[in-house]
Amino acid sequence: MVIGVLIVDDSVFFRRALRELIATDDRLTIVGEAANGREAILKACQLKPDVITMDVEMPIMDGIAAVREIMNRCPAPIMMLSSLTRAGAVATFEALDAGAVDFYAKNSTDPAEVLSHSAKMLTTRLRLLATRKQRQTLNSESQTRGAANPSQSPPVQGPPERGVISRRGMVAIGSSTGGPAALQRVLQDIPADFPVPIVIAQHMPAAFTGPFAHRLNESLPLHVVEVTDDCALVAGTAYIIPGGKHGEIKTRSGGLFFAEREPLSGEHFRPSVNILLHSAANAVGIDLLGVILTGMGDDGTEGARTVRSTGGHIWAQDQASSVIYGMPAAVAKAGLVEAILPLNDIGEAIARCVR
Repeated sequence: MVIGVLIVDDSVFFRRALRELIATDDRLTIVGEAANGREAILKACQLKPDVITMDVEMPIMDGIAAVREIMNRCPAPIMMLSSLTRAGAVATFEALDAGAVDFYAKNSTDPAEVLSHSAKMLTTRLRLLATRKQRQTLNSESQTRGAANPSQSPPVQGPPERGVISRRGMVAIGSSTGGPAALQRVLQDIPADFPVPIVIAQHMPAAFTGPFAHRLNESLPLHVVEVTDDCALVAGTAYIIPGGKHGEIKTRSGGLFFAEREPLSGEHFRPSVNILLHSAANAVGIDLLGVILTGMGDDGTEGARTVRSTGGHIWAQDQASSVIYGMPAAVAKAGLVEAILPLNDIGEAIARCVR
């Protein structure tokens, strides 16, 4: 089945670049284009695209307002195309709050060049976002008919055991596509006095992690910060690893510390969930809970293997609630998961994980 894409951007140059990029994947086809938010709403409702790419700053109506209206009138998966700036990050998170499911960062000086270097990644994400919508439709139809759907996740294992780690431990969370919204949902159920630190590896550009941490800190009971090198990790705080960097957990004088590391050539996931989990497992052993949330690819699987080999615990998000069931599926397929949970249950389960 060919996937229909609606392109929304006020730049003729950038729309052309997207057309050329999408044309490289014969599983995608462009069903329409729009130059502003108001036009995007009309075409989204008329053309019923499988997925939409949406610019943020446009005349007449911006992308955030357009996302909100489209999700209200004729919902479709929307990927925001955002500039690699702090302002672009803030606008992107507002669009995600409005209902967009993913974002892709573009260089404001030459966005077409950035897209050309990552064409396969972008087209793959567009296909997966559209496939998720189709899967949800099939699931809904199957439930209406009372039929089983073989594409759904394995039966949810749970609820997980309480008190699986001690107060000497920590929680490590990995996420990618769909992660910002998933993380907010998980962390909102964790109290301010949570007795161990939480460290989060979310695949995200460097300009985005600071605003993301600030946004979470403003809206949640838990203290949330973008972590810095050589920072002592304390209870009651969630630490976001800076985008474009790797984060490792170290021990010193009986406490846990964060160590920042520059990525090596070939380490494409930044920050790496594998590196976080591997270092955390070596630091705290049986007192580590690793949680793998929505995301494309398999980052986290090898790290989860280390966690289990040192006696730690791995939970994963289920397929039905994942934007993209890649990372959680990989750890589940590898037989490394003790509990598979719907997104809405993960935060409460984490809140009970310390004995």
